[in-house]
Amino acid sequence: MATYEREITGPVGLCRPDGRLDPAAVGWSRRPLHRSAIPGWGRTKRWEYWCVTTPTHLVALTVSDLDYLALNSVYVLEFGPARRREFERTAIVPGGRGVRLPDTVAGSAGTPPLVVGPERPVRGQVRIEIAEEAGGTRLTARCLGPGRMPVEVDLLAALPDGHETLSVVVPWSDRRFQYTSKHTARPASGTVTVGDDVLPFGDGAWAVLDHGRGRWPRRVRWNWGAASGRTGGHTVGIQLGGQWTRGTGSTENALCVDGRLTKIGRELVWDFAPDDPLAPWTVHDGRDGQDGQDALVDLRFTPFHVRRVRTDVGLIGSRTDQCFGHYAGTVRDEGGRRIAVDGLLGWAENVRMRW
Repeated sequence: MATYEREITGPVGLCRPDGRLDPAAVGWSRRPLHRSAIPGWGRTKRWEYWCVTTPTHLVALTVSDLDYLALNSVYVLEFGPARRREFERTAIVPGGRGVRLPDTVAGSAGTPPLVVGPERPVRGQVRIEIAEEAGGTRLTARCLGPGRMPVEVDLLAALPDGHETLSVVVPWSDRRFQYTSKHTARPASGTVTVGDDVLPFGDGAWAVLDHGRGRWPRRVRWNWGAASGRTGGHTVGIQLGGQWTRGTGSTENALCVDGRLTKIGRELVWDFAPDDPLAPWTVHDGRDGQDGQDALVDLRFTPFHVRRVRTDVGLIGSRTDQCFGHYAGTVRDEGGRRIAVDGLLGWAENVRMRW
């Protein structure tokens, strides 16, 4: 058995009326079932983060509400042989005015569209829309890039019938908790236009979602890794977490193989050099044949680019090293199949946060 965590199979609310975590919400599910209405104000963090990758370029969209301000951004990285380019546009919205994230996953069935920013953004403004569409989630964005070049994002993150995703509640206490819904290996299509350059997202494009709603401690550290693609004759999505879940009885670790989720309840071992994030990383579940069982996760991550973000502004201080690269090794699904991972594109990050 990959986990002893409780599987949730029906709709559930995240909080009680007084804002405390409802014990019935603690567990995990194969599709989003939590309604994350969190009453009160002060330590609540809400966000939708999408990253859509291809073998030569990627785009990431973030809509976030931290109670006292909102941070909404568009990030583009080109890393193919023809061109290398990186830029990010982030709009800071004091008080989070006009940014209201839904209690369910934005862009999911029955959820109204999420829209932030002016229709025609200028200077540092950002426009992002996340909406339900037949077959998946439509992601659109608009901002000004380097040299005031217009940037347009228009992508569809498909959700194939029966495709399973990981949703889980991580409880530090009844007053500090996080609900996250992580989606991997969602086929994507569309374009990102930067000035006169059109970046295609077609065969080999994959979307990953990090949906979060919760009440967080003031300071926290985490590792997060994800990858999606075809490898070993299978469509594989890898979702890895570390540090922040330790001691809670929950993890955010899972594999999605050909649309079927394997939840991993064991904390993973992350081995990397914080001062040299471009050195190889290893992530495994520590079994290595112990207890007569093969490892569910035994991966080596080789980065080719690091996105460094350093922030120290008032209440917010962060140190983020998000490395993009390729995973290799093996994973094993809940049916016991051992699957070779070879060159799966994704990322691994190391974050220290004060917020």
